[in-house]
Amino acid sequence: SLKRVVSAGAPVSLSNIKCFSSMLTGKAEIHTPYGATEAVPVTSIGSREILSETGKLSEQGNGICVGTPLNGIDVKIIGISDEPIAAWSNDIIVPAGEIGEITVKGDLVTRQYFENPEADALAKIKDGTGIRHRMGDLGKKDEKGRIWFLGRKSHRVITASGTLFTIPCEAIFNNHPEVFRSALVGIGKKPNQVPVICIEPEHGSIVDKTKLEMELFEIAWKHELTKEIKTILFHKSFPVDIRHNSKIFREKLAAWAKDRIKIRNRG
Repeated sequence: SLKRVVSAGAPVSLSNIKCFSSMLTGKAEIHTPYGATEAVPVTSIGSREILSETGKLSEQGNGICVGTPLNGIDVKIIGISDEPIAAWSNDIIVPAGEIGEITVKGDLVTRQYFENPEADALAKIKDGTGIRHRMGDLGKKDEKGRIWFLGRKSHRVITASGTLFTIPCEAIFNNHPEVFRSALVGIGKKPNQVPVICIEPEHGSIVDKTKLEMELFEIAWKHELTKEIKTILFHKSFPVDIRHNSKIFREKLAAWAKDRIKIRNRG
């Protein structure tokens, strides 16, 4: 009698979708809606579409497809900026396929934060008689109108030669069978950060870190997205939120990586 399974709060890995889909009957499907406290749900996608099409693209570093906007929800992708935007203009919309910040307008979007005008200025845009919310997430819209999630805006790594986005870069390393998960962090100040990839190996296995590091570098150098990464660090267990056990505390991981690099350089 089960018709659908819904998983929200953090991106669902392709391996988990494959695993749980194999346990369901033909009619049942896993749905992974996308949204935030300020606007939810915004989009949704089903496991059939993920397994037949978008999952393969995600593994290649295209980001995670979170589906098409739900009825009554208007999603626009705008140029990346850390500055407030007082009023909406179509001039800030980026073309389809280009990476920008995801913005949302609709009845379910909150109009303001409680007694926090600074947060309002950074996240809310006046759009006619309504409010458009800046999700703080980076993404793009494809030719089918689907939204692809590429990571948090605050987590992007800006180097002297360009910008690296977390989800696409991490997908390349996550393809290795001995990698449980990875996290891209930036060391130093923007726009001259040094990109570092942190690796949490698969649990319960004995890992030859020297061999694994060499194999991961070989993978990185073959991809335009990751060829700039010259530092790999291994972490036993990433710091994550206690609710979802999957959202990585990248700020803590970046501080840890900075200390590890200092120790390595001293040696």
